[in-house]
Amino acid sequence: MAAKPIYRVVVHQQGEIWDLYVREIFQSELWGFIEVEEFVFEDASRVVVDPGAEKLQRTLEGVKRSYLPLNAIVRIDEVEREGPLKAVKSDARVAEFPRPFSLPPRGEG
Repeated sequence: MAAKPIYRVVVHQQGEIWDLYVREIFQSELWGFIEVEEFVFEDASRVVVDPGAEKLQRTLEGVKRSYLPLNAIVRIDEVEREGPLKAVKSDARVAEFPRPFSLPPRGEG
């Protein structure tokens, strides 16, 4: 039997870019959201400790399912194996899509 695929989901979350690894991803019944389940964490026995990854793992500890807004998802990739969780500050401005806009003023005439 083939192993379940692993997906890397890159999410923009409050000024940070998060790399998450999950086994299940699908369209939510809640309009405008994607559901992700079965988070995959890298082996805890590794020597190098990344404080950002540890913080993210603590944040997701015990989470069964997450509902991610479509406008926060930057990218979804199917990958061969999990990688390290990442939570890095975003220097670039990431705009939501669709972005609300105001109509131009009406001309007099």
